[in-house]
Amino acid sequence: MRDSIGAALRHDSALRHATGRARFLDDMAEPAGMLHAALASAAPAHGRVLALHLDAARAMPGVIRVIGPADIPGENDIAPIGSGEPMLADPLVEHAGQSLAIVVARTRDQALAAAAAITAEIEELPPVLDIATAWERHSWLVGPFTMAQGDAVAALEASPMTARGEMHLGGQEHFYLEGQIALAIPGEDGDMLIHSSTQHPTEGQHVVARVLGEPYHRVQVQCRRMGGAFGGKESNASWVAAAAAIAARLTGKPVKLRLPRKLDMAATGKRHPFLYRWQVGFDASGRVLALDAALIADGGHSLDMSAGVIMRATTHSLNAYSVPALRVLCGAVKTNHVSNTAFRGFGGPQGAMLMDDVLGHVAAAAGLDVETVRARNFAGGENPAQTPYGQALEGDLIRRVYAEARADAGWAERMASIETFNATHPTLRRGLGCFVSAFGVSFGIPHLNQAGALVHVYTDGSIRLNHGGTEMGQGLFIKVAQVVAQVFSVPIESIGITATSTEQVPNTSATAASTGSDLNGWAAYHAAETIRGRMAEVAGLHFGCAAGDVRFEDGEVLGASGNQRLVFSELAKLCWKSRVSLSATGFYATPDLEWDMQEVRGKPFFYFSYGAAVAEVVIDTLTGEHRVLRAHLVQDCGQSLNPAIDRGQIEGAFIQGMGWLTSEELWWDRAGRLRTLGPSTYKIPGSRDVPPVFTTRLLEAAPNPARTIFRSKAVGEPPLLLAAAVWNALKHAAGTPHLDCPVSPERLLAARG
Repeated sequence: MRDSIGAALRHDSALRHATGRARFLDDMAEPAGMLHAALASAAPAHGRVLALHLDAARAMPGVIRVIGPADIPGENDIAPIGSGEPMLADPLVEHAGQSLAIVVARTRDQALAAAAAITAEIEELPPVLDIATAWERHSWLVGPFTMAQGDAVAALEASPMTARGEMHLGGQEHFYLEGQIALAIPGEDGDMLIHSSTQHPTEGQHVVARVLGEPYHRVQVQCRRMGGAFGGKESNASWVAAAAAIAARLTGKPVKLRLPRKLDMAATGKRHPFLYRWQVGFDASGRVLALDAALIADGGHSLDMSAGVIMRATTHSLNAYSVPALRVLCGAVKTNHVSNTAFRGFGGPQGAMLMDDVLGHVAAAAGLDVETVRARNFAGGENPAQTPYGQALEGDLIRRVYAEARADAGWAERMASIETFNATHPTLRRGLGCFVSAFGVSFGIPHLNQAGALVHVYTDGSIRLNHGGTEMGQGLFIKVAQVVAQVFSVPIESIGITATSTEQVPNTSATAASTGSDLNGWAAYHAAETIRGRMAEVAGLHFGCAAGDVRFEDGEVLGASGNQRLVFSELAKLCWKSRVSLSATGFYATPDLEWDMQEVRGKPFFYFSYGAAVAEVVIDTLTGEHRVLRAHLVQDCGQSLNPAIDRGQIEGAFIQGMGWLTSEELWWDRAGRLRTLGPSTYKIPGSRDVPPVFTTRLLEAAPNPARTIFRSKAVGEPPLLLAAAVWNALKHAAGTPHLDCPVSPERLLAARG
């Protein structure tokens, strides 16, 4: 039997996904007497509720209960961090689509119809709908914080050459296939069981308990799998679960709440849009000497996850580069948009875009090729390899992924081919672009870097595994199962994967920040090692040897001589007869993390993951339409736990990032209403947008120097940044150092003049 670790095993639910047999929350058998909930929402982006008219809804067929703010049993507060974010607007409406009331009816159609019948008298107030206005008014949700190194002002004044710029970077809708959904089932004595499509069962437990006015132990949140999440089910899933729980408490019946797609898009947060303003000093060789920059995010109307997003954007604002003197100001402002939230990369992609915008302008001003400027400013080598906040980068890996991606793409040959094409074609232009990333892995808040697991070994040799991580299609469950299978040296089929539940493993962190395998893998490892040690003691007594001489190999357990052996299940039964526990919890806390956001100093990340990509594009100069023709990706995964899963994550992240930077445009009207509310107006990439030539390779022979689980590295978020190679290729094709994102055909035409 080969080792489980490093095996390219398929996702544990792959066949069920492909055949439709994977059960998502809406596929569950409905409990007897189950009711349906729907939300009534506000139209204005800002206003004061003067009156809420519920009687028409109450009188409609099938309606059981209509719930307003005064009916909430506990607190009207669904803030994931801090406080002060009402579930139902009371009295202020702060974004279009904010919930006003909950309708509970016998069928979903009846609930939706009654919710639409609710009207409200709202005194409209002037909304703030753009970052620049909120910034001018100093309307801060987070910060601002300043990361500084050296004297940026003096270095700018002394620089031989300077340039300045401004860039707008749009947000992004998660567009998970399975929308927000929760099923609440009331029990005895205030107990509430919540089935939730959530990345963070513990947060869901806390928010539900708060709105019900109950202690945490009365609320159990469970999730077997999600149909996608991408950060959108970290905080938003909690308030959806809370709304269902309130309805279940007040009716005494199970209640399901599933948001329609349009309401889902209107009422849930997005990736934070950013506004950048910067000034750079540099020399004739393209070396950046000084940078003074501001990165300001649209946080929406409430705090949500903005503090963590700003932290990561700040720490990633230099990406893989070194600048001797800098001042980077970063913060999030309050607007009358939906509260923006976690999204794959969590501010890292937005921060990392800054330097590539800067480098493009430096190259143009100095008359240099942008790749010459890029290589001149990499961290490491002749340049310092330490970040401004005090953590070291590995410059050798930065240069290695860069060189290998260019080699895979055949950079020189492709550039020559592009130049020939552009010289002979009347309307089409091709371009080539590169991007290199250094992505820090860990939660930015040190205490979140912890996980628990629970492992049982049964007397037939089968193993039940539970941990605090959630499965959203990314393959976390199979990876952690591989870890446990490796510890016991049993086939992966021996491991029973179970739903994540606050009842099994308490006080967990979200499955986010690319830490799922790092945290839960170690927690499961420790639980399995504890049981394995107990089993080895029993085996040693049975074989007449020391426990340390007992070996677990290929589903068997061997004594010191190798001639004595038991099948794993036989030893499990022997342990039971010897009254030895075959159940254990495991816990892991990432070591050596420290962070001071006020000072913007410390070691917030356990390690960095490096990657590089080369992309080739073609644009139509008459229409602004464009297409990605080729993409070559090299991603550092350390010693991969599962190369098949990791390659899938890299490919998916790149395409999702490509959509963010090119086709996915969120558009609000002047009244602050989101108008891109479905696939007809919001364009995520499709199968035909995948580059015809698309290669993905894991960096070889690069085990993680940090003590991660089997020396692996995270893969969920880092590859999304590689899509910026497409943005750089579009700039090359358009002949401009600057493009705001998303690069729509209109923006591309405007950039070409």
